Amino acid sequence: MKDSSPRVVGVLLAAGAGSRFGGGKLLHPLDGVPIGVRSARNLIASGLPVTAVVRPGSDELRRLLEQAHCTVTECADAADGMGVSLAHAIAQSCEAAGWVVALADMPCIRPQTIKRIVDAIQEGAVIAAPEYHGERGHPVGFSATLRDELLSCSGDEGARAVILKHRAQLGLIACDDPGVVYDIDSHSDLGC
Repeated sequence: MKDSSPRVVGVLLAAGAGSRFGGGKLLHPLDGVPIGVRSARNLIASGLPVTAVVRPGSDELRRLLEQAHCTVTECADAADGMGVSLAHAIAQSCEAAGWVVALADMPCIRPQTIKRIVDAIQEGAVIAAPEYHGERGHPVGFSATLRDELLSCSGDEGARAVILKHRAQLGLIACDDPGVVYDIDSHSDLGC
């Protein structure tokens, strides 16, 4: 019999324009695999069902993410900022027990690190994030108790205001994974 209890859901924010990269960042290959697909595969390898948010007109990225076994949703207002995309993703999985929110331009996070964030949320953490050499990284896990606040996110700050409001409840998980603080903004950033 299949367990129908709410699960933690992976959210892949893949709706940015990649303007500093010159466009097409998430389709750019890194070791032969598009950056956005590598990020999705890491979430999936941690055991999460993944909802990926893309912007309108991202047909190739949508196709590749669907092939990677993501549920893909298009956020019509993605140009209004990461917060809008995040709220859109949370609305697609309101029944979840929590969310692990990852950025699609961070393709080098180890699945084991993501699993530790999932475990923390499943064990009752309100917010959990990895920490590498004293720096908070990604992805960030959120308990379902923050659902309404995440649904209210807007602008380009993502969930930053939610994290700040609940910083006393933020559990930092020390790790030896430099991928949690490594993102790709320009061509000079390529390589894990």
